[in-house]
Amino acid sequence: MAYEFKATRRVEFSDTDMAGIMHFSNFFRFMETAEQGFCRSLGFSVVLGQRDPPLGFPRVHAACDYKKPLRFEDLVEIHLLVQEKKSKSITYGFRFRNLSASPPEEVARGLITIVCVAHQPDGTMAAAPIPAEIAGKIEVAPAELLA
Repeated sequence: MAYEFKATRRVEFSDTDMAGIMHFSNFFRFMETAEQGFCRSLGFSVVLGQRDPPLGFPRVHAACDYKKPLRFEDLVEIHLLVQEKKSKSITYGFRFRNLSASPPEEVARGLITIVCVAHQPDGTMAAAPIPAEIAGKIEVAPAELLA
């Protein structure tokens, strides 16, 4: 079972604002990069459209605390840790480290809570249990990693 995943991304020019700093909203895109990589590493996608009914994982909560800026061409490590797992939801914590700094330093922490939903033919969504073949591959990270 897995509880963590690391991804790296470089800050692109289009990620920055007029001050040359990565725009705050792009941290959420970087979190999704790590989340999607985590899911792929476990053999599934964040969109499970081939099921009947199709399943998805919309966000119900997202937050980020910023400590230091990231700038164009910084190399960033996004460390995903599973903070909480329930029958229908998962909360991922994220730690951002600027690998271009010497020494590398933590620059932000974020979190996203997702809920498994079934997409109904009429367009509505309803919370649904996370499929056993997915839930069985994910566990909560050890407390010492979450501290």
